[in-house]
Amino acid sequence: MVQLKDRTIVARVVVPQSFYGMCFSPDGTRLFASGGEFDVVHRWACGKDGLLSDHASIRITPAKESFVVAGLSMNANGTQLYACGPWGDRLAITSPEGESGAQFIPMAKASFPYAVMPSRDGQKLFVTLWGGSAVAVVDLAASAVEATWKTPSHPTEMALSRGGDFLFVACSNSNSVAVIDTATGRTTEVIATALHANAPNGSTPTSIALSKDDAILLVANADNNNLAVFNVSERGQSRSMGFIPTGWNPTSVRIDPQGDILVASGKGLSPRTNRHGPVPGGPPRTIREYIGGLHTGAISTIKFPAPAELAAYTTQAYACSPLLKDGEVVKAKREEGNPIPAKLGDPSPIRHCIYIIKENRTYDQVFGDIEGANGDPSLCIFPEPVTPNQHALAREFGVLDNFYVESEVSADGHEWTMAAYATDFVERTWPLNYRKQPKNAEIKYPSEGNYDIAVPAGGYIWDRCAEAAVSYRSYGEFIENAGKPGEPGRAKVKALEGHFDPYFLSYDLNVSDLDRAARFAEELARFEKEGAMPRFIVMRIPNDHTAGTRVGALTPTAMVAQNDLAVGRIIESLSHSMFWKDTAVFIVEDDAQNGSDHVDAHRTTALVISPWCKRRQVNSSMYSTSSMLRTMELILGLKPMSQFDAAAVPMFASFTSTPDFTPFKALAPRVDIEARNIATAWGADLSASMDLAVEDAADDLLFNEIIWKSVKGADSPMPPPVRAAFVFSSGSDDDNGDGDDR
Repeated sequence: MVQLKDRTIVARVVVPQSFYGMCFSPDGTRLFASGGEFDVVHRWACGKDGLLSDHASIRITPAKESFVVAGLSMNANGTQLYACGPWGDRLAITSPEGESGAQFIPMAKASFPYAVMPSRDGQKLFVTLWGGSAVAVVDLAASAVEATWKTPSHPTEMALSRGGDFLFVACSNSNSVAVIDTATGRTTEVIATALHANAPNGSTPTSIALSKDDAILLVANADNNNLAVFNVSERGQSRSMGFIPTGWNPTSVRIDPQGDILVASGKGLSPRTNRHGPVPGGPPRTIREYIGGLHTGAISTIKFPAPAELAAYTTQAYACSPLLKDGEVVKAKREEGNPIPAKLGDPSPIRHCIYIIKENRTYDQVFGDIEGANGDPSLCIFPEPVTPNQHALAREFGVLDNFYVESEVSADGHEWTMAAYATDFVERTWPLNYRKQPKNAEIKYPSEGNYDIAVPAGGYIWDRCAEAAVSYRSYGEFIENAGKPGEPGRAKVKALEGHFDPYFLSYDLNVSDLDRAARFAEELARFEKEGAMPRFIVMRIPNDHTAGTRVGALTPTAMVAQNDLAVGRIIESLSHSMFWKDTAVFIVEDDAQNGSDHVDAHRTTALVISPWCKRRQVNSSMYSTSSMLRTMELILGLKPMSQFDAAAVPMFASFTSTPDFTPFKALAPRVDIEARNIATAWGADLSASMDLAVEDAADDLLFNEIIWKSVKGADSPMPPPVRAAFVFSSGSDDDNGDGDDR
């Protein structure tokens, strides 16, 4: 609880879990907050001094029913409490005492009711349908939905004009705010909130606030780190006034009684190191610094700016964004004849792109021992004897020692690797999915086709391929394995139906990556026989995840060594094929997952392999997964999927105009790739108790510790991961890495 008078924190309370949803009673004497998957609303008495007391829980549904409390509001006299249930597709109406149980109003299936707001006369409720691209209008007298008003994708928060005649709706998956005439349900205007009018998806406007006189609308662009400011005094004639920079990931904006702006930044003001991170034998897990809980939120107060101040803020907001207008490619050093096109639509001698996704390694864990690059050998647990192929490929085709993932975990990682974006649905739900959930957890793993609502408005890279008539095929990515061995798998998204190998197995640690490599070799032989190969191929080679020290499973070292050999064999088969001359292979981890790295825990292993690569260099240009996607898009002629790949620096410095068609020969690991864990291995019991059937279901703090001790010895303490506030890119792309990136 923050006192507005002096901006001091006067009260803190801890609850087992929460989610979006909080409101005061009309008289300000009570505070209500979401209890998330526990399906309760927390209630406190709120004193004049801001202290919270007399906590009580109002149960909304029985524990076995699906609901998940989200948006909350009350009627004008404080006698009714309204609660949205996204996972129950229902709206609950109950008393603030909760003594008589709740009345439920059903919504459309998979509509995910998110926020609720009463009309000015109190006779209706407006409910945003997060997954339904609509606002439901509830007639309270009839206890039923009387109308559904369409909106752009992912409607979240609402603001209602003083007279109740216009409803403003933030639509987070579409860079827009819809303005709806409440008398007719007609959308009178759509306000674009991005920095550029034709920008692709990615601003993520999640929260809005309307000034008391209905003249000014503030919109929190969560993924642009700014507020968009609009003059909305003339209905249907809204005008942009500018932008105000904020902290990292602004998730809520409000205007206080004095007219000052309050902004809640979900990820705080900047990254930071975690020097007190997970260390074996250290303090309990609850106070260890973990990548999913490292960012501390912040509340900022901003005096409403005068016109000159707003102009200066706007200039700053544009300066903070690398995104250029009208689809321009970010300027970077590019030699004449570089095979990566300077702009979309230009030709390239590279015709085929193969995109290989691996699981959960930092740069130092694998490449920390490469001399002449920015590595720390003391953190390298899978050095060259274990990963000779990746070391040889890095040395031959270019070491990338300044490459980062945008994600924290696999849930957002597979979204970023396939879409250069993770929706607000994914970002809001994965932290709950990754922390300790109730026994009857309702929020499941939100990524990889498990929820339709998770799909970004810009789609995935295969959607862009389909749009551009570029042939494509998936090997294991967004694919569900069959229940029985030998049976075909199934695509988890419609666009991949008919465009995947049903017998290439997705994530399953009981399947060797060598078998996956062999299956792809069979497919490659078929392509050669047919004389054509899909222009875009995505492939999942996931076993560098490892099974920890589970008894009978391959040791972490053996599993990573097999993964490395699989990569070597895939490149060997490609480099001896008819397609080698016009192919580029891009290899990246979906996320780095809290491993040790002396620069930052988001730094990861990445490889670009092609006859058109600039050989035997250390390329320290700062790249990310979005850079890799942007490079493939330019080769294949695909439009960007989001603002992030549109704004990414293409990997020009990894390529040259003079090709070298020398094939690659896979190298045998210098460790036992069939070594199995024994019962006395450190962490064997812990590994046995972990859920390894799906990625990231295990506690990754303990899992990384088990892997470290398996390699380094039971008495070796694992160094903590590092979080660095260092990313200030100049936009340069120097071949030798001595530019202004720091």
